[in-house]
Amino acid sequence: MMRILIAPDSFKGSLTAVEFCEIAEQAIERVIPNAEVRKLPLADGGEGTVESLVSTTGGQMKYALVTGPVGDQVEAFYGILGDKKTAVIEMASASGLPLVSDDKRNPMHTTTFGTGELIKKVLDEGCTRLIMGIGGSATNDGGAGMLQALGFQLLDEKGREIEWGAKGLLDLRQISSENADPRLKDLKVEVACDVDNPLVGPSGASAVYGPQKGADAAMVQVMDQALMNFAQCIQEQLGLEVAHLKGAGAAGGLGAGLHAFLQAELKMGFEIIRSTVGLDDILAEGYDLVITGEGQMNDQTVRGKLPAGIARLSKKEGIPVVAIVGSIGTGTEAMYDVGITSIFSVINRPMNLENAFNEAKELLSSTVEQVVRLMIAFHS
Repeated sequence: MMRILIAPDSFKGSLTAVEFCEIAEQAIERVIPNAEVRKLPLADGGEGTVESLVSTTGGQMKYALVTGPVGDQVEAFYGILGDKKTAVIEMASASGLPLVSDDKRNPMHTTTFGTGELIKKVLDEGCTRLIMGIGGSATNDGGAGMLQALGFQLLDEKGREIEWGAKGLLDLRQISSENADPRLKDLKVEVACDVDNPLVGPSGASAVYGPQKGADAAMVQVMDQALMNFAQCIQEQLGLEVAHLKGAGAAGGLGAGLHAFLQAELKMGFEIIRSTVGLDDILAEGYDLVITGEGQMNDQTVRGKLPAGIARLSKKEGIPVVAIVGSIGTGTEAMYDVGITSIFSVINRPMNLENAFNEAKELLSSTVEQVVRLMIAFHS
């Protein structure tokens, strides 16, 4: 009996990792009705992380009304994993760029307050471990709003609370943790952070990510000064250097705020997922084939994205790995060295992006079936 593990990331915008697994399983069963198939929907800290980990661990999705990036109420989600002590949050659910219309995108004013409110929900659930994905933010406030939601006081020279957004950080002089939620002391926070940008400077949060959030050149300079002031306050009051810490610039400086005030560990997203689901032990059970995938495979995939991590671990176990992707970009040849056996795109004819998204399920199903038929030919 053939044993196949399906362990993909999502196809962003068209298929979740859970949907990928269901479709692939059905395609496999059409060709090998008695195959033993294990579905392991995964993510590496980006979109789909909550759903994937909840599904994989037998946990529960939760929903809450929180403060959005521009101060309105938004419905955000988080997950409680199967152990009932670990929670997972995607900050974009509360403070993400898609929550802000084009005409309101201004990172001088957008806030991470809603992300802090989600953390409070996690504490209310009694969780003692938190996994956070911090991609896709609309903010550039260093996590200041998050801290305010958690009870930290961010004060100006007159002892008043600073404004939301990067603008407020220009006036920051003192940070008090006196009224911070005491439950934070027992919360272990792990941040899925796959970028190494520092907080400030030409490679920092403002310069690299500010423009896509609505900042012009002049605004970028002001925001960089604001984050530098934030870093100087942290240095003076906590004795921590975050201005040039790798990953501190992620999510508009949220990486810095999480590290400095919640003692968060900034880790590669795949490594967090790997340990949380016990991926090494799963692969050690032995499989004839691993199927993984993502929306686009390119030269960035090999630098720690999920399919590369799956390939490296499978290679140690001597298991062939087929990657099924939406599109194949440049530089994918490097994936063969880390353990990918072959790469297939689901696109089977010339088509535009809209058609590819609309037909994603059928295209994936057909491609998986062809891969499995080819495998059978070589095993027979």
